[in-house]
Amino acid sequence: MSVIHPPNHAHTDDAMFKVEVNLDDISGEILGYVLDLLIEAGANDVYYTPIYMKKNRPAILLQLLCSESKLNKMKDILFRETTTLGVRYYPLTVHRMERSFRKVSTKWGEVTVKEGILDGQVIKSSPEYEECKEIAEVNHVPLKQVYDEVWKKLSE
Repeated sequence: MSVIHPPNHAHTDDAMFKVEVNLDDISGEILGYVLDLLIEAGANDVYYTPIYMKKNRPAILLQLLCSESKLNKMKDILFRETTTLGVRYYPLTVHRMERSFRKVSTKWGEVTVKEGILDGQVIKSSPEYEECKEIAEVNHVPLKQVYDEVWKKLSE
């Protein structure tokens, strides 16, 4: 294993905005399309949750996180691409752990592993999905098998 990026500073506190809309009249196809648009436009995270609105109507709560510089773009996408007539947003702070990245050699090639560091100790590790997916596809092996191999190498 080799470190490919040295750890960054102890933590970061990033000023962000949480943006949300309730949608009770939108199709799943459009929701998926909007999620892709928001990510491509620079949202840090996008997710939706089933909710119930007035008169017990099933609906979706679409939420995203973005920087202030992306806020107007996110609102524009939501107004143009969804059925919403209103967008709620408010500032928040995201506290991030220190991170480092390692390369782990597997029998199929190298995989980057992201590590979360707290008080100088690695407490979380996560293989990079896209690299694992590509290895699985190229080598015609189950994705789970690739992950298992990475975890095995990490424990050696």
